[in-house]
Amino acid sequence: MPDSMQQLPPDLASPVTVVCHDAGAANLIFAWLGAWSDAGLLGEHDFRLLLQGPAKTAWLAKLVALPRVQMHSDLYEALQGAKCVLTGTGWASTLEHQARQLAVDLHMPAIAVIDHWVNYAQRFEREGAVVLPHAIWVSDPYAADMATTMFKNVPVLDLPNVYLQEMVKTIPPAQDDCRNLLYVLEPLRNDWGKGMPGEFQALDFFAENVRSIVGNQPVRMTLRPHPSDPPGKYNAWMQAHADLSPSLDPYGGLNDAIAHARWVVGAETFAMVVAVAAGRPTFSSLPPWAQRCRLPQDAIIHLRDVC
Repeated sequence: MPDSMQQLPPDLASPVTVVCHDAGAANLIFAWLGAWSDAGLLGEHDFRLLLQGPAKTAWLAKLVALPRVQMHSDLYEALQGAKCVLTGTGWASTLEHQARQLAVDLHMPAIAVIDHWVNYAQRFEREGAVVLPHAIWVSDPYAADMATTMFKNVPVLDLPNVYLQEMVKTIPPAQDDCRNLLYVLEPLRNDWGKGMPGEFQALDFFAENVRSIVGNQPVRMTLRPHPSDPPGKYNAWMQAHADLSPSLDPYGGLNDAIAHARWVVGAETFAMVVAVAAGRPTFSSLPPWAQRCRLPQDAIIHLRDVC
């Protein structure tokens, strides 16, 4: 375990209420708590968990062995008597924002985990209301620099990305004869003035230029929806691009999906960071009229530059 994980952050005061909806920050939180629990650092801590959506699915898949855990479904009840609240900063719901707002009302410290490298200010705003946390946790120096620059009065803690480390350990090198391409999807929340969701524009740009990645030999293409994508979201696109014979990723875990792929393509999702760390050639499909991929990993190839 890294030296920085050998002691608990001082702001993680027990009882701790953990509130998560989106998968990104939840995966980081569960990995950190698991590492601290394995090191015997959580013996005096009580946890109340309020998890919804992809975060709940991620918890059920991992089930971190915490010493004392209570599951809650009511936010106010989960926060009663807690000494701090630990939340994600996702887009798919208002749950985590509401938790931070209620923590302010209860004069309770709120810790927010940022799991990505984009749209930091917007993560703390809903319907014009800005609620900043008492502390921010991130998982790499790039994110720490960005958060420190943007939130000058909020302490920022950079913790090792234990989740990424655990994921990469389970992904073997690609086989030489592998011709599988994995496309990792995400909602982009920008249409760049074209009236079509950005994720579909990126998919179309990829489809037009896939041969720049795989050459002229046959390839098996699978799409892996984002945890926040509704079922069936990409069915029509797959039917319209039947010439590519796309299929939905059959693997439950991202590590398994990457393990079976030779190439990984996406817009700017965290799954691409895992792919780079696992040694896969990784491409951003953001089209030329969109912003360039904002992930900080230099190994990511911009498809617009090679097609």
